[in-house]
Amino acid sequence: MKFLILLVVWFLLLAVAWPLALLVVLVAPIIWLLALPFRLVGLVVAALFAFLRALLFLPARILGFRG
Repeated sequence: MKFLILLVVWFLLLAVAWPLALLVVLVAPIIWLLALPFRLVGLVVAALFAFLRALLFLPARILGFRG
């Protein structure tokens, strides 16, 4: 659904200002490539926090706490 809305907005932009729409098509993959390392760092940090949480709550789970 999000893709369909994005496509409709892009076609509206194409109808109103076609040079800007073509610029969006050319620049969007470059922006995605630049944002990719930040997304990977976010994923690693989230996994690290999940690991630390599991490690800290391990004694409670071993003792049978059901939270």
